[in-house]
Amino acid sequence: MPRSLLRTPPRVLVLGLVTALGALGAAALPAGAAPAGRFQERAAPADAPYLDARRPVRERVDDLLKRMTLDDRLGQMTQAERGGAAPADVTAYRLGSVLSGGGSVPAENTPQGWADMVDGYQRGALATPLRIPMIYGADAVHGHNNVYGATIFPHDIGLGATRDPGLARRIGRATAEEVAGTGVQWTFAPCLCVVRNDRWGRSYESFGEVPELPSAMTTEIVGFQGERLGARPASILATAKHYVGDGGTAGGKDQGDTQISEAELRKVHLPPFREAVKRGVGSVMISYSSFDGVKMHGNKYLITDVLKRELGFKGFVVSDYNGIDQIGGGTPGLTPERVTAAVNAGIDMFMQPWDWKDFITTLRGEIANGHIAMSRIDDANRRILTVKFQMGLFDHPYADRSWQRTFGSDAHRALARRAVAESQVVLKNAGNVLPLPEGGGKIFVAGKNADDIGNQTGGWTLTWQGSSGPITKGTTILQGIRQTVRPGTTVTYSKDGTGIDRSYKAAVAVVGETPYAEFMGDRPDGMGLDDQDLATLAALRASGVPVVVVLVSGRPLDIAAQLPGWNALVESWLPGTEGRGVADVLFGTVRPSGRLPVSWPRSASQEPVNRGDGKSPLFPYGFGLTYRH
Repeated sequence: MPRSLLRTPPRVLVLGLVTALGALGAAALPAGAAPAGRFQERAAPADAPYLDARRPVRERVDDLLKRMTLDDRLGQMTQAERGGAAPADVTAYRLGSVLSGGGSVPAENTPQGWADMVDGYQRGALATPLRIPMIYGADAVHGHNNVYGATIFPHDIGLGATRDPGLARRIGRATAEEVAGTGVQWTFAPCLCVVRNDRWGRSYESFGEVPELPSAMTTEIVGFQGERLGARPASILATAKHYVGDGGTAGGKDQGDTQISEAELRKVHLPPFREAVKRGVGSVMISYSSFDGVKMHGNKYLITDVLKRELGFKGFVVSDYNGIDQIGGGTPGLTPERVTAAVNAGIDMFMQPWDWKDFITTLRGEIANGHIAMSRIDDANRRILTVKFQMGLFDHPYADRSWQRTFGSDAHRALARRAVAESQVVLKNAGNVLPLPEGGGKIFVAGKNADDIGNQTGGWTLTWQGSSGPITKGTTILQGIRQTVRPGTTVTYSKDGTGIDRSYKAAVAVVGETPYAEFMGDRPDGMGLDDQDLATLAALRASGVPVVVVLVSGRPLDIAAQLPGWNALVESWLPGTEGRGVADVLFGTVRPSGRLPVSWPRSASQEPVNRGDGKSPLFPYGFGLTYRH
């Protein structure tokens, strides 16, 4: 982890914090908290081996485990949402982790505001007797997307279209720098699902439909963590998610059932996780979905036998948001049976954002009645503590605010612009209408996604589901077009296409989807353009001007019926904040090189359609045109 800006030696700093905060922590204990007397009873001496950064990690973990009470152990296995836990709770309950869910932000949603908030929770953790640091997690899935002004990169499906593992690694590194400056130490990324049905609302979180593509893009893990976790400044913990098979659910239903053989699961869905383990990923998140009727959160065979033993995963396993509450079916909720099933299945840390106190109480009870062995509790703690030591959290627990200089920087935005350009897939170019001329004449731009930063960034941007409008800093596609054309070229914009006539050289229609995320994003019925888009396109076509369609979407759409009326089609995916990367391809500043990471269906009814299944898609996996010189 990055070194703190504080110049005080870590051990002296920690001792000072205990002195200053011990009384505060004890005085602020909420009802039902761990006994305050443990503050004096269990405090470790300053020369305790686990506090010595010169000692091997294994030795430090062994020493710390010997000193930990059951309260300490249960707390380390618990992750609470910031909106449901205060720094005093971290102290009282020995919480091992705090997270921000999508849209859960401090009052001041700036890098400084985040660093202040996270450091506040860290002070709470260091006020505990053993001074075990907490780890703060957030869904930085395409940049540090919860924070206003962050560089927002294309979603994974766009990165899959680039076929560029080196680019993914550089994006991981840039994201890590922006995340580190805010004090957050853990990103719930990358998503290594293999999407097999584009109706699924998380399709854009997948790099592609064949296992080779997500496997290759696990380089992003190295970008987040470094070659070795904690080995370089701004190293943050990566998460391989969602284990395993969530991209293959029947009907593309989110949190559904993956009804395939184990052989197919191993062939299609497991390889990216195998590659992530080889790259040293420090955490793995379990999927909400089921495999052959069994919820993954309770699947001991796949978590313990396959992931931990067969693949050799040495980090820790974390549940998804309230994920254990669905084990066994029936009414969702926290029950002793579900807690026991999840712990014994091999989950180490539990994301119970709001009912984390009930989780701790229930877990304690299941240990007392013999349903969960202490050896399993110790194994979970050993895994969590090992990662924390590897990251350097015990030695440098606070935000390194020097990285805030990189937040939304020109260099990061230039990288994002390049990623956008590489992700564009030209699917049709009749009469070589593309590239558009930069100089002379008039260009008409229309469509609801042409001048909307929220629509082009998609879900998981500032909020969980995302939203339309000027939600953050960036360059819209329309702005990118205007910045690209030469002086003297007229660019006219009309959202609905009104006002166009034959005096324009071309019309660019930027249409497609509006933001969504998991659950809300499933498309069990149609996958076509909405009435607003169809009306805009009809107005442009009626003018007789060549029409270039730019689709902003998280998946292929059902457009076969409309395609013959378009002169050109560019799939832009969800490009993020740097819309000029789209203009770079439209005007030929960058020759298009993107290739489809998924097969494009002839109709929604053809789903699922994937490479090698014998079906004939509208555009096959790997298709993509370029320009002739």
